[in-house]
Amino acid sequence: MKGLKTKFLGRYCCRYSELPTTMETARRLAREGAPEGAVVMADVQTAGRGRLGRSWFSPLGGLAMSVVFKPPLDHLPYMVMIASLAVVKAIKKITGLRCSIKWPNDVLIGNKKVCGILIESEMVSEQVNFVILGIGVNINFDPSILPEISEIATSLSRELGREVDRDKFTCTLLLELEKLYLKVQAGGSNSVYREWKEYLGTLGKWVTVKSGQQVDRGKAEDVTEQGSLILRHADGSLVEVMAGDVTVVKD
Repeated sequence: MKGLKTKFLGRYCCRYSELPTTMETARRLAREGAPEGAVVMADVQTAGRGRLGRSWFSPLGGLAMSVVFKPPLDHLPYMVMIASLAVVKAIKKITGLRCSIKWPNDVLIGNKKVCGILIESEMVSEQVNFVILGIGVNINFDPSILPEISEIATSLSRELGREVDRDKFTCTLLLELEKLYLKVQAGGSNSVYREWKEYLGTLGKWVTVKSGQQVDRGKAEDVTEQGSLILRHADGSLVEVMAGDVTVVKD
């Protein structure tokens, strides 16, 4: 990829005009021995997946990318932080736009989603075989023309009023992703956690969190270094939520 300045991320790259999902292709390549840092990209995804079993719409003009990582087990909780923080940094560097993170890993501009992230891992005997990090960014298309997402999504081009160089953005994102990943590997996990926390727009708000059939409501008071959300219920009690779908309560 022209302009790529990484040490290992994206040096092995498979780019397709169309795929059902980059996640499954990256998973297959990882099982076949693809190196850490291998990237799968598609101009269009026809069956993209998001968190909690949702579909992720990936039309022409967006970025659909999956990256293979092989971190140690104790670094798994930081992968979600690395991913969302890298997207925030890349967007700011390329466009100047300020983003926030909705716990745990949606990237927002204003209150509209511009990026979704999916992380899946494969374990063998309590060892990480590999992690597939999927990132979908709305770059150069207008979500307002799609009724199903027009109220909840935006794109970089819509916010800027002009198109963004997708390859330049992708190279910047991969570099930011690599920097953060290597920082955690070098012992800087607490620094990454604190920076991720600074961008969390969820904190301080009253929210509902749905996790399976469980629904919690409370004030998003804090996040642990493992990435869990700390909710304070109306009665003052605290609960730690490891995963779920957050909705800000509009009183």
